[in-house]
Amino acid sequence: MTAQQLILSLVLATMVFSVALELRVSDFTRVAQTPRAVICGLIPQFVLLPGATWLVTLALELPPNIEAAMLLVAACPGGSLSNVVTHQGRGNTALSVSISAVASVLALFLTPFNFTWMMATNPVTAGWMRELAIDPSDILFSLLALLALPMALGLALGHYQPALTEKIRKPLGNFSLLGSWDRVGFIAALLFVFTLLLADFFDTMGTMTAIGAEAGLLDEDGAPIGAQRILVVDSIAAAAGGAAGVSSNTSYIESASGVGDGARTGLASVVTGVLFLLSMVFAPIVEIIPNEAAVPALVLVGFLMMTQVRNIEWDDVEIAIPAFLTIVLMPFTYSISVGIGAGFLAYVVIKIARGKAGAVHPLMWVVSALFVVYFAIDPIKQLVGS
Repeated sequence: MTAQQLILSLVLATMVFSVALELRVSDFTRVAQTPRAVICGLIPQFVLLPGATWLVTLALELPPNIEAAMLLVAACPGGSLSNVVTHQGRGNTALSVSISAVASVLALFLTPFNFTWMMATNPVTAGWMRELAIDPSDILFSLLALLALPMALGLALGHYQPALTEKIRKPLGNFSLLGSWDRVGFIAALLFVFTLLLADFFDTMGTMTAIGAEAGLLDEDGAPIGAQRILVVDSIAAAAGGAAGVSSNTSYIESASGVGDGARTGLASVVTGVLFLLSMVFAPIVEIIPNEAAVPALVLVGFLMMTQVRNIEWDDVEIAIPAFLTIVLMPFTYSISVGIGAGFLAYVVIKIARGKAGAVHPLMWVVSALFVVYFAIDPIKQLVGS
């Protein structure tokens, strides 16, 4: 199991445990007395959804890899997260958990069966069909670690220690993935998520590109090596910060000072994190140090970043002006995203003005449109609010 899978498993197990704290054994007893409800919940997962998806793939005639992915997703039953969503929606959580448990066991046989017959009878994917082997130990681990164990712990704690359960339930119960959407509205929440996503993504991209260039860790195209892993770590950190009720955790440009001193493997970041942890007890003492004391370090960081501008083609106005706006607006606006957005928009506008709109990559058009929304987010919010 990779680190990403372990973290995701722990999060799901915690969410299932929080749901179990509000359930009682009697809830499952009532479900056992009405098995028809469980059967009705299993039929859509193993019959209706696979069948409907199979018909859709026959009608659309998409590329083989796309249709194979659709069929595989349709053949797999729902996971533990569906139980949390059911609980948040005030549904019958005990019934949802019961269906998930039975579906996980049936998946050992029905998932390979459904996937095989759908692939074999679809002319587009018939040539792609391979024997699907599912390791029973993986299913058993998921069933026990992500559903049975946290559910049993939550039920036992609620039955034998109701007072302690109430203390634990309050902080876990206040954590909601979608609770705030009801108060601010779907459109406003969606715009807010869009703003944070765009800002965090381009802040991280700008930071890791600049630091990667200083460390010599970019590939031949100038892209950071292992960018996907970096973005995954940054995403998990940002989500963890939001769950803890603090500012979004993200990468920081001050890492360039460590890179300039020879840091390459990531050990410097681990040491920095440990030192930050140890420094928490000295926070009152640190407050007496003026902010101006950090100026030398910031000057060094700025110097290291500016050494990269020598690689810019300053004779080409289509590149030089967007690069200039990007460099200038980042410190003036205290935002990496604003600088990058201005550079994107300036590049597209200059290309259009010079009659080279066809040379603009489609992805550049999409990102530029997103930045237009980003810069106009306040008027859009006011318009939506009105």
